[in-house]
Amino acid sequence: MTDIRLPARLSPELQRVAWLDGADRPLVGARFEGYNHHARLGEWRTVSHVVEVDEQRVFAWAVTDADGRYGEPTLDPAKPMASWRYELEAEGGGTRLRQSVLIGPGRSGVTLAMERWPDREEEVIAFRLKELRAGMEATLCGIKGFAEDSS
Repeated sequence: MTDIRLPARLSPELQRVAWLDGADRPLVGARFEGYNHHARLGEWRTVSHVVEVDEQRVFAWAVTDADGRYGEPTLDPAKPMASWRYELEAEGGGTRLRQSVLIGPGRSGVTLAMERWPDREEEVIAFRLKELRAGMEATLCGIKGFAEDSS
């Protein structure tokens, strides 16, 4: 779950990733860039900061808008566009992997959409949550497949 390249192989939005600053593995404070594509939003780059790692339990990172696509450029992990997290938990004779995301508090595509269509806020949020859920399900199913194939 700490292989940053794996979600890029499975996600419909995240296309590729690369470690920055000479990092080659997830340590708190390490950074990686992600290249994303969305049919409606086009392509963009983010810089993520690893904020928590316990190889047997948790991997979490904060995504920043380094290039200022959605507002002022920022590399501050305290003001992320989104925060992502994987958690492993023993369950019965196996392991449950959970993936979660928290949007904000920094600006993102959702922010722009709500500013453009303030009267459609609920619709915008529901649409984005549906997209994120589908991407997360695809990623988790792919990881499960890899884990079961290597068993």
